[in-house]
Amino acid sequence: MAPTLQDVTITPTLRAVVGVPDGSGPWPAVVVVHEAFGILPEMREQVEHLASLGYLAVMPDLFTEGGMRKCIGATFRALRSGEGKAWRDLEAARAWIGERDDTTGGVGVIGFCMGGAFALLAATRGDYDVASVNYGMLPADLDVVETSCPVVASFGAKDRTLKDAAARLEAAYEKHGVAADVREYPDAGHAFLNSRMTGPSILHPLMRVAGIGPNPAAAADAWQRITAFFDAHGLARG
Repeated sequence: MAPTLQDVTITPTLRAVVGVPDGSGPWPAVVVVHEAFGILPEMREQVEHLASLGYLAVMPDLFTEGGMRKCIGATFRALRSGEGKAWRDLEAARAWIGERDDTTGGVGVIGFCMGGAFALLAATRGDYDVASVNYGMLPADLDVVETSCPVVASFGAKDRTLKDAAARLEAAYEKHGVAADVREYPDAGHAFLNSRMTGPSILHPLMRVAGIGPNPAAAADAWQRITAFFDAHGLARG
């Protein structure tokens, strides 16, 4: 049987998508942080994919109270400041999934695009066993990673928005002795883990020029690294 997707309400102001693996569990839990476009079909696919790999996955909708247009500004302000509703929502999702009786006890965080930036910072807060950062923008002060849990990070060399990000992040983790696997894929760009172009179709031509779009070969390798790293750092699957 295939994994199942469920739409749930975590709090009166927070909806989420949950991916439940086939079988009876228990499973390691993962909080999934969506792209800047919100929970589009491409993000639901990522939740389903994580469930197919054996993770109980929850993606909180950081735009629950108004959609992308009304919430994107406040969400990015929260990302920059380290406080605000987006962080409270992520904590609510982490607590919600951690309280289920079908988890193994370990909790990881994985993010894509904007979500990758949240995952990078969430990894420094002491709440997660392991993190996966996928083409997330870097904080201004990279020394914040000194308190990070282990991180597996993936970037694309053709991503014009994150030039040299992989090398800078890897150097910061090495400086502070953080267990990390950072890789930049030479033929991939931004959002390469998605199966198709995301966001409004009118933007797709510009996105392609900016190096944004799927790369199945790089995605397959990145997922292999993510699962192996999670297995080794507190999110082992049965």
